[in-house]
Amino acid sequence: MKTAPKIILLFRDADGVGSAIADALQPNHNSTLQRTYGIKDVKASGDAIHFIDHEGLYQVSLLLLQYYDPPIIACAVNELLASIMGENSSSMLTLILPFLVAASKLEKEMKSSIPGNHKVALSGVQIGPETDFTRAMIARIQKAPPSLQIHYEPLACLLQLVRVLKLPSFLLIGPTAQHQSKRTPDEDIEALYELGEFLASSVNLCFLRDRIHWNPTKKQRDNLEPWRALYG
Repeated sequence: MKTAPKIILLFRDADGVGSAIADALQPNHNSTLQRTYGIKDVKASGDAIHFIDHEGLYQVSLLLLQYYDPPIIACAVNELLASIMGENSSSMLTLILPFLVAASKLEKEMKSSIPGNHKVALSGVQIGPETDFTRAMIARIQKAPPSLQIHYEPLACLLQLVRVLKLPSFLLIGPTAQHQSKRTPDEDIEALYELGEFLASSVNLCFLRDRIHWNPTKKQRDNLEPWRALYG
């Protein structure tokens, strides 16, 4: 599958976070990028949105992959990554993985301070070979510690595969409230705004808050699935 050098990968999760981010990302007003749809040659179900310049060159690709339960998710992600790397073997690709995750699912030792005027402490992890782009992103936010563990199946599986493939990647994390009982819709939406705006500014796109139609669900599985042990 042909893609841009910068690829944003999202899941169409039950909470609707991935779809909300995809809907809110729009071409920059100072650019001539356009949204085009279509995903081909991949058995895994999903949507592809490519932002293209006036010369027809792909600048940013956004892939919204259908959510699957383990172990099917591993097959779907592997199929997608194989297609991307096969079609773009001569290009230096960078995968950007934005995730809004409950802080209870992240075991980390993060700084308590939030830089600037931000309301949410975004964090990031550089995975695979370092690039100028990933280096620039990590310089703008907190760096997650090496002890970081992900207790979210699709993300844990994806990270395992990109490490094996040595695909330059950047994990961008926007945490919600630490405890589910203390979460409010406003807190979750603010975290989504912060993550989306940081992402958009990093790839020269716009993040339009008024396009967000998202109602965070209070339903959450607190227990780890047995398959988590496979993707660690």
